[in-house]
Amino acid sequence: MAADIAEPHSLLAHGSETKAQSASTESVPWFIWAGALAVTSASVGGQWDVAWHRSIGRDTFWTPAHMAIYACGAIAGIIGLYLVLAATFGRSGYASQLRAASVNIFGMRAPLGIFLAGWGGVAMLTSAPFDNWWHNAYGLDVKIISPPHALLILGIRAIDVGMLFLILASMNRASDAGDSNFKMLRRLFLYLGGLILGGQMFFIMEYTWDVALHRSIAYICLAIAVPVVLATISQASRFRWAATTISAIYAGSLIAFILIFPLFPAEPKLGPVFYPVTHLVPPKFPILLIVPAFALDLFWQRARGWRLWHIALVSGAIFVALSFAAEWPFADFLVSHASENRFFGTIYFDYNSRPDGYDRLRQFFHPDSGLTLWLGLLRASSFAAFSTWVGLVFGRWMRGVQR
Repeated sequence: MAADIAEPHSLLAHGSETKAQSASTESVPWFIWAGALAVTSASVGGQWDVAWHRSIGRDTFWTPAHMAIYACGAIAGIIGLYLVLAATFGRSGYASQLRAASVNIFGMRAPLGIFLAGWGGVAMLTSAPFDNWWHNAYGLDVKIISPPHALLILGIRAIDVGMLFLILASMNRASDAGDSNFKMLRRLFLYLGGLILGGQMFFIMEYTWDVALHRSIAYICLAIAVPVVLATISQASRFRWAATTISAIYAGSLIAFILIFPLFPAEPKLGPVFYPVTHLVPPKFPILLIVPAFALDLFWQRARGWRLWHIALVSGAIFVALSFAAEWPFADFLVSHASENRFFGTIYFDYNSRPDGYDRLRQFFHPDSGLTLWLGLLRASSFAAFSTWVGLVFGRWMRGVQR
């Protein structure tokens, strides 16, 4: 009888607790929106910086593109400082909720993603003077993959992943509590996944240039960099069309840059100038990742009961086969005169593009064929399988992240 009487009271208490939780999560926290803004700023700044190098040259460290990149670190620092102070020293009810959703590292409390982003911020700050020294020592305009650039990109990736974890923890808690914010948090999670995919493609840009798409190294780079992101975001988000969605975000953002950048005037400040540039030179047209991504989404929906390594092997073959089938003939189109318009962007060239360069001549750079090509694609399939396996394992683990 006592148990029968006590049960309604426990239900009332549970109901009031649920209402309190619901009231405290009526809207997505400001620091999650700020985290999405930080990652967006780095993504825009990175593409803007490459356009600046291709159009103007590195005339100074204090370019707007550089400031957009480092704004990412500044915003992440503000978010991190607030959450560490609130979760470690705060005494309010909201601080208690933050503390309950935090991890303890060296006596400081904050969500796991904040500590990852903090490392990224330190790496970004370290890369800034290193990059300035590198350019002064080895030239104002150098390759994308230089030691300071690699450190900067790793720092940005750490912030990206940190903010992804910050959203993921809130998303997982919202899912468990039946919170109405879950769908919005998942949209933000997929949006950041699309930007992270764009970041992966940014890092291998020099190997996936349109004139390099008839080389097996391009597909090997894609196989290493892309499936791990597609699989991770798909598994962690539990969304049926996650890979397709983030591939569309990647493609849509690049197409937007292609259409927007040439609207702004620019002229070279470094020499020699081999091509007259009068506006910002946009990025190359995006790789057709949406084709293998759509196929992988379909396959993963039908292979849920398979062993992970079976899924990974088949996924690797699907990714490379469809990437090759889509991109090889599309590359023929991109180097042809038929693609010469503002949408595909093949009418734009760097100021230092020589008249006899592969871009200007619309010729493929040392294309592979025969056994060399097919062995390269086989290697790419094995890399893609391993990349997918890592993504599947990591993504499934991420489903349990609550802090």
